[in-house]
Amino acid sequence: MKKMMAFWAAAAVLWLAGDSIAQGQTLDKLKLQNVRAERAVYRGKQAIHLTEAPGGGQGEGLAMVDGPAIEDGAIEADLAGAPAAGAMEGARGFIGFAFRVQPGAGKFELFYLRPTNGRADDQLRRNHSTQYVSFPDWPWERTRRETPGLYESYTDLESGAWTKVRITVSGAKARLYVNGAGQPCLIVNDLKIPPAKGAVGLWIGPGTDGYFANLRVEPQR
Repeated sequence: MKKMMAFWAAAAVLWLAGDSIAQGQTLDKLKLQNVRAERAVYRGKQAIHLTEAPGGGQGEGLAMVDGPAIEDGAIEADLAGAPAAGAMEGARGFIGFAFRVQPGAGKFELFYLRPTNGRADDQLRRNHSTQYVSFPDWPWERTRRETPGLYESYTDLESGAWTKVRITVSGAKARLYVNGAGQPCLIVNDLKIPPAKGAVGLWIGPGTDGYFANLRVEPQR
C-alpha cells in the first residue's frame, strides 16, 4: 500500500517511465515554457528530450509535469545533460528539477547540476557541480556572492551520462542525492520560499541538451 501511495495516480506519474513513453502517453502531459520537447531513445533509455525553444524567450526553461500539486515528499529520476551543439562557451549542460512551482511559474525552488564541472581539472569548477536556487529572488549569482559555497557543492558527474537524482523536501529543508548515494551531496536548511504546494518541473538552463527518464514523485502523506 505504501508503494502505491508513493505515486500520484499511475497515469499521472509513470508516463515518464519507459513503458509509458513507448505507448505515446507523454508529450501531451507536459506544459512547456521556453523549451521544446520530443520523445527520444538516449543511451538505451526511452526519454523526454528537452532543448531551448527556437528564438529563446523570457523566463526559465521548464516542462511542467501534469499532476496534483505537492508540498513535501521526494522526486526521483534519471537525467542526462550536456552543452548543446553551438552553445555558448560557458554552457555546462545545466539540468535539474524545479519543485513547489507556483501558478504561472513565477516562483519555484530548484536543484540543478552542471555536468561538465564534475570532472573538470579546475577544483573551483568542481566545487560548483551542484546548485540550489530559488526563483526569482535567489539566482545563483546572488547565492554565490552573498553566501559563497553554501548552496552549491561537488559531486562526481559526467557530461551526457545518465545520472540518477533524488530530491527530498520537508518544510524548509531539502536534500539532493546523486547516483544512489546514501548521503546527500547538497543540503539546504533554509528554502527561500515559504512551504506551499506546487507543481514539479523538468528544468534546463541555457545551451543545454537534456534528457529525462523514469520520473517518480512521492508526495508525503
